[in-house]
Amino acid sequence: MNYEFLVETYETERIKVVSVWSEFQDADLPVRPRSGDPRGRSVHEQMVHQCVSEDLWFRNMLGIDVNAPPLPATETRLEFMKRYEEDSGKRLEVLRARDDSWWESDTKFFDVKRSCAWVIVRRIAHTAHHRGQQMAMLRMLGRDVHSNYGPTADTGGLMQNHAPTIYAYPSLQALFDGEMDGGAKVPLPGGGGKAVTERPSDQV
Repeated sequence: MNYEFLVETYETERIKVVSVWSEFQDADLPVRPRSGDPRGRSVHEQMVHQCVSEDLWFRNMLGIDVNAPPLPATETRLEFMKRYEEDSGKRLEVLRARDDSWWESDTKFFDVKRSCAWVIVRRIAHTAHHRGQQMAMLRMLGRDVHSNYGPTADTGGLMQNHAPTIYAYPSLQALFDGEMDGGAKVPLPGGGGKAVTERPSDQV
């Protein structure tokens, strides 16, 4: 199948979403990028948007319906994580079963015609965009940040300085086990005194 790389990318992206959500606390859900400014989504609204928009894209554009409500009955951090993990897991299984003819077939993307493969690429980009916003909010909250793609300031800084990639948990199962027990993330070493950006002179 020529589009296995997109299936694999969606598989890892869904893990990254849940991993970032695990870095927040329930008390963070009402927080916005700028307090009192409703133009910036709160953490809660970001979670709602991820669940609702992905459900709509898959159902309306790709014909993939997981037959479940997109939002959890109780809108807590952990329940959002469970809901999204379950629903995205079902979508992943459907994508794995699709052949090349489906990926190359046309569908409606809002008011234009695009291939299913094109829509999945845009969906992955959409998810990554919002996940980046949420990781910026973790920094605004003063939180440590585990790896999501590669090294962070808390795992050792820059890739060129051989900083390691350190995920919060080794698997989704470990993540849920740990978070349901109050949190058991892998400890972070910090920057170790090394520069954590390419322009360290700009750091205060």
